[in-house]
Amino acid sequence: MSTRRLAADRFQPESFAFTPENTAWIDTQVAKFPEGRQASAVIPLLWRAQEQEGWVSRPAIEEIARILDMPSIRVLEVATFYFMFQLEPTGEHAHIQVCGTTPCMLCGAESLVAVCKRIIGPMHAVSEDGKLSWEEVECLGACANAPMAQIDSWVKGGFHSDYYEDLDEEGFEKIVEAFRAGEYPMPGSQKGRFASEPLDGQTALTSDHVENHNAAVAHAIAEGAA
Repeated sequence: MSTRRLAADRFQPESFAFTPENTAWIDTQVAKFPEGRQASAVIPLLWRAQEQEGWVSRPAIEEIARILDMPSIRVLEVATFYFMFQLEPTGEHAHIQVCGTTPCMLCGAESLVAVCKRIIGPMHAVSEDGKLSWEEVECLGACANAPMAQIDSWVKGGFHSDYYEDLDEEGFEKIVEAFRAGEYPMPGSQKGRFASEPLDGQTALTSDHVENHNAAVAHAIAEGAA
């Protein structure tokens, strides 16, 4: 496992505070645990801080420690252990996680990495316009639809975390540029698969699905975002 540290001081904000909406949500989360066990809510609070700001800063860690009445080093231990938490600033519109594990690599993930390097910049660096960032990650569990990427985005009025599957270089570049422009491209398979059925069509469970979309895509459509 690689060493993970907080971003350099020049990137750290002076302070952090949850929005009133998130503060109310936090109260409901902390109330789920018995008195003295509030520290059990640390992961949901870290994730909500990342949803709000795009990454987890030192002031955010200190504020979560204050809310949960626990040493800040304990919150830091959790934040640095789980790779789901970004410890450096991310793009204003989207942070792209390209899967680089064997199935995706065999199916063309290197071309997706090349797209990110060409139009965003070095891994973990924010693009010159501040809109995008990216990293290569380990298996995201969608091997049958390789190559794929998880894209966390802050467009269309909210936070979205979606899988984009069955990618190719040309289509992926269009997706990245759409996020740069503040759009929200349709998530899911880019070849029209409902889930992980064979590329030449299903051979079982062939009854119609609701609106012919899986749950993630249907949710995006319902929100009017994609």
